[in-house]
Amino acid sequence: MYPRAALKFALLAQLASLASATYSDPKVLDACPGYQAKNVFNYGHKLTADLVLGGTACNVFGNDTEKLKLEVTYENKDRIHVKITDPATNRYEVPEEVLSRPKADLSAGPQTSNILFNYTASPFSFSVYRAKTHEVLFSTASHPIIFEPQYLRVKTNLPANANIYGLGEHSDSFRLPTHNYTRTMWSRDAYGLPQGQNLYGNHPIYFEHRTTGTHGVFLLNSNGMDIKLDDTEGTGTTLEYNVIGGVLDFYFLAGSESDPTELVRQYADVVGTPAEVPYWSFGFHQCRFGYANYIDVSQVITNYAAAGIPLETMWTDIDYMDRRRVFTVDPQYFPLNRVREIVDYLHAHDQKYILMTDPAIAYAPGEGYGTFDRGTAADVWLKAANGSSPFLGAVWPGVTVFPDWFHPMAQTFWNNEFNLFYNPVSGIDIDGVWIDMNEPASFCNYPCTDPFAQARQQNLPPPRTSSPPDPNTPIFGEAPPSVRKRASAPDHSKDNVQSPPYAIANHAGSGALSDRTAYTDARHANGLIEYDTHNLYGHMMSTTTQGAMAARRPGLKTLVITRSTFAGSGAKVGKWLGDNLSTWSQYKSSIAGILGMAGIYQVPMVGADICGFGGNTNENMCARWAMLGAFYPFMRNHADLSAISQEFYRWPTTAQAARNALDTRYRLLDYLYTAFHQAKKDGSPVLRPLWYAFPKDTNTFAIDSQFFFGPSVLISPVIDADSTSVDVYYPHELFYDFHTLAPTTGGSSVHLTNVNFTSIPVSIMGGAVLPLRTQGQYTTTALRKTDFELVVAPSLADGRAHGSLYLDDGVSVVPLMHTSVSFAYEKGRLNVQGWYGYATGVNVSRVRFANTKSAPKSVTLNGKTVAANKVAFDSSTGVLDVTLGISFKSSFVVELH
Repeated sequence: MYPRAALKFALLAQLASLASATYSDPKVLDACPGYQAKNVFNYGHKLTADLVLGGTACNVFGNDTEKLKLEVTYENKDRIHVKITDPATNRYEVPEEVLSRPKADLSAGPQTSNILFNYTASPFSFSVYRAKTHEVLFSTASHPIIFEPQYLRVKTNLPANANIYGLGEHSDSFRLPTHNYTRTMWSRDAYGLPQGQNLYGNHPIYFEHRTTGTHGVFLLNSNGMDIKLDDTEGTGTTLEYNVIGGVLDFYFLAGSESDPTELVRQYADVVGTPAEVPYWSFGFHQCRFGYANYIDVSQVITNYAAAGIPLETMWTDIDYMDRRRVFTVDPQYFPLNRVREIVDYLHAHDQKYILMTDPAIAYAPGEGYGTFDRGTAADVWLKAANGSSPFLGAVWPGVTVFPDWFHPMAQTFWNNEFNLFYNPVSGIDIDGVWIDMNEPASFCNYPCTDPFAQARQQNLPPPRTSSPPDPNTPIFGEAPPSVRKRASAPDHSKDNVQSPPYAIANHAGSGALSDRTAYTDARHANGLIEYDTHNLYGHMMSTTTQGAMAARRPGLKTLVITRSTFAGSGAKVGKWLGDNLSTWSQYKSSIAGILGMAGIYQVPMVGADICGFGGNTNENMCARWAMLGAFYPFMRNHADLSAISQEFYRWPTTAQAARNALDTRYRLLDYLYTAFHQAKKDGSPVLRPLWYAFPKDTNTFAIDSQFFFGPSVLISPVIDADSTSVDVYYPHELFYDFHTLAPTTGGSSVHLTNVNFTSIPVSIMGGAVLPLRTQGQYTTTALRKTDFELVVAPSLADGRAHGSLYLDDGVSVVPLMHTSVSFAYEKGRLNVQGWYGYATGVNVSRVRFANTKSAPKSVTLNGKTVAANKVAFDSSTGVLDVTLGISFKSSFVVELH
């Protein structure tokens, strides 16, 4: 691109920004004519209509489409699908291969539905409301729909001070602000996770919670969009979609009037239930950007062992690569034979190894770089606007190309690269995959007239800053492809895909959609362009990478951790929250981040970089974060190249905090594994905000400094910098201290003092039976050989408790055998029953009964009296311990008499 063209695009961007400011006035948009519904046909389970422009076109960001097609389908009793399209134009829709559409129940209809669709013909508006109470959940009344080539607008009225959650990845509060607030969907490399801006992932689903129930709205659209929440109009809150392409494809979810988790399961019916991950992946992971060589990596492994801090998986960032090129090792700093020595050592000690794999491939014609040469031969690169030459960016290796994940040979190409480089015989036998920069990120500022010059200017790839180690330095002592269908490509010849007339609030660089990423006019093999598919790039790389790992190890569960996600990504991969900072505010905001992914978006294998990625942490912060991070489903310590070293063993307090928290986490690992299995079965959330369990308690609606780990374990971390106290809200129920089982009757906030820097408040909610390992271990392999104990924590209302346990081999996608056990306690009787197909190989050492009012006269196990010396009652805590020591291979009953 020449300077004159660059100036042209800058002027277009400025004009688009001015137009957005003028026409974003709600009064202007609400004065548009909207549509009239004609030729309405009602088939019971389905309604169709033509929507005809109702007056003089508004043409705010283009020409109003004169005739639309409306299709409303009752897909089941809890889901209504509302779709509005332009029947005269082949507009882009999210391809089926990205998100397979849910099947509809042919017997569904308004007679059996929990929510209903209603419309007004002229001017056309529609509403969705509860069938039982007629409570309106979504209404476009007085807000005309606008449908133009590059601008779609739908607006709904909500109650004042609406409780809205979701709307994609962000660093804001879990309950979203409703005053002049915008959520923008446009994936970008977002170092520092700034508040109020677009980040890496896009999930256009929101939950609205009311004391009368919880419902959800999902817009299946991958184009750039702004979703605005505002209460300045004085009539309550409004929520407005401003979308720059595609179609209006809504799924309205009834949720429940009493159980918010039912809504989470309903959303899973649309986007898929999350993947089960291997048992070992719940162990502790260590990484950093900046391990200079293989000796650094080996020393971290041995230092964790020396400190007695469990380490399950060692990771290596792009440092290992030759000139930052994926599928290579630096022969001087990370020689292949020494990296293989590290992997062999880890595997011999029941530990794992993971490497970074980026999407950007070095553009290296004639240099003998195998990955580039093979991808070029297969023609799998994303193309420039001309459709023939590869699109070029500038990333870590310098000038790069990008795989086109829609290419029919993409999976074959990626599988082959994994088989060649991650080969257990001749390469590096990784156990999982970490993929980054897949928005896709580029360091090239728009307009990037010369990526080669920008790469030189930014000194890419960056040179090494240390001398290579002696390659003989001793360490550790002696020791089938899928074919993607071609989509029917939309015609964008008349559209301005670089500077669309409505400018979304993209915070990347200059704000241009193509800034620091693949250009919006870059072309895929199936005819689609990045303008429509940009928000899918990370999702497509994720699913292709998961496919490559599954092909490497057929039949085994995979762990793939990605940065950029879209709706449905969790069905294949896990996610970390990206490049956070070592600050107390981001320590706290990570809770809202993991609640969004694991509690709403069906991406439960999620965590934040513990102790922070960018900037320098300190002993107290890292100690607090180690303890909070122990209750992220994905637990990893990771730091930036420029940050100080922050491995847990670096400070005495942090080391002890990590040991304590990991002991608690590992004791709960089977409880967590069970929660993931349940999530795979029906979408039940792995992490939960407090209001999921207490939907009528308005005090819980805004809380995002506490959360439930699984269904029953309440985590209440100290939030304030260097503080040793915290205000904990206990809803109306009994809560038991995890370690002492001392009960607290909820219903108010409690100020906890003397919470030292090696402890974190963990409570068990009344009504739970928890299966715990008796103690943590250094590895999950050792943990699985450790006995169980059961903790019975009766509820406040009726003294009952229940729980479950799922066990299998921990690695197989379809295990040959499994054990599934349920626990039920009532009136002094604990019934443990289930299917014992998988041999646990361990015992149930004891049962701990909390909140026991007095010592029982006797205790029986399967009707036989337990010896008095195996029964211990602590009157000060109300805890009754019953030692069993029985093999955990059959059902049993323990009764208190």
